[in-house]
Amino acid sequence: MKKKVADFIGKHGLLSHEGLHLVALSGGADSVALLLILKDLGYRIEAAHCNFHLRGEESNRDEEFVKVLCTKENIPLHLIHFDTKEYANLHQVSIEMAARNLRYGYFYQLIEDLGAENVCVAHHRDDAVETLIMNLMRGSGIHGLTGIRALHDKIVRPLLCVSRQEIEDYLHSIGQRYVVDSTNLVDNVLRNKIRLNVLPLLEQINPHVSENIGKSAQFLQEAEKVVKAAIAQQKEELVKCNPQQQAETVSIMDLKQLPSPELFLHEWLAEKGFNSTQVEQVAIHVDGLPGRTFETADYMLLIDREHLVLAPHKMPMKPLRIPEAGRYRINACYCIDIKDCDNIFILKSNNCITIDKAKVKYPLMIRLIENGDSFIPYGMKGKKLVSDFLTNIKCSLLEKRNQMVITDCEGQIVWLIGKRIDNRFRVTGQTTQVLQIALINS
Repeated sequence: MKKKVADFIGKHGLLSHEGLHLVALSGGADSVALLLILKDLGYRIEAAHCNFHLRGEESNRDEEFVKVLCTKENIPLHLIHFDTKEYANLHQVSIEMAARNLRYGYFYQLIEDLGAENVCVAHHRDDAVETLIMNLMRGSGIHGLTGIRALHDKIVRPLLCVSRQEIEDYLHSIGQRYVVDSTNLVDNVLRNKIRLNVLPLLEQINPHVSENIGKSAQFLQEAEKVVKAAIAQQKEELVKCNPQQQAETVSIMDLKQLPSPELFLHEWLAEKGFNSTQVEQVAIHVDGLPGRTFETADYMLLIDREHLVLAPHKMPMKPLRIPEAGRYRINACYCIDIKDCDNIFILKSNNCITIDKAKVKYPLMIRLIENGDSFIPYGMKGKKLVSDFLTNIKCSLLEKRNQMVITDCEGQIVWLIGKRIDNRFRVTGQTTQVLQIALINS
């Protein structure tokens, strides 16, 4: 047993003999075995126990047990008490999530306070198998089918190479007692149902089912590395950034050339909060009529004519008052530069315009477009709704949403930024001075 764990630690580079390692010690069979094995293997360890006060006297029994064990083994012990129910009520989370947040928050604080390298937790192979089955039932992607990782951040799991039965047999062989959490013996939650009902049934069909599923999870972990490398390369090639809109775009034509467009979409969008059902719908409608949108709490994805456009919800922007010529920051990416010019010349581009200074009345205002905004586009005589103008030049929904304008003191639109000036402010034969306005990278 000890050799198996030692080989696993060495194979994955989990622990060092020079550093200090914390052991999460509940008093159950798994954590007791982990504590004793790491001690016997010569690692420098200290134990940490959390009393969540969720099981009455049983919680106090567990605390007393770990105290006695650590005293006997001469291992320093760190204890903490939590009002878990109060935390759950305060933060509006489940008891299970509350206990998890409190436990790992304490562990990370201990790591920092003690200068420890990591904390060792006693998840074993059966835990990994249970997690895989739970994720399979939920319709997880490849990541969910890789089980539990041996190393994640500063959380280390040296017992993933052994089963629960091996752990209990080991403790029995050395005459070591442990405590039993009574809540693990009742099939009232999904994990317990799998542990108490599903896995025993599968073991009747194949006694090596846990070991075989564990091997499959390891293969999938290796396969995931290949997939992630391929997806990272695809993202680098396909995802284009538009700083002005804070958006990412992907060519639909390029997307369709990939071996698995849906897998790419899942990896691209899942990190922005899109669920698997939404990703499936995006993949189905990518060839549909443009204009369809999908949203999370923070992002919106637009299926545009030739691109998928992903952007955060409407950029927050307070109107910016401009009392005189100068340089003004609009957001993190852009500034507006306004200059008085005596020489009469016309400079016109998407991001730089020249207008008649005499026709401009300060203060100017920079803001996002609003419903009902209208202007007289350069070269035209009649007014046109800004929304109609943007539709006519085939602007996407996201472009419309983030379109900025400059208005004069009377609220007239001077410039639909990056698109068109208002005809009333154009340079004419009677112009004596001009105003140059440029949108520049800051």
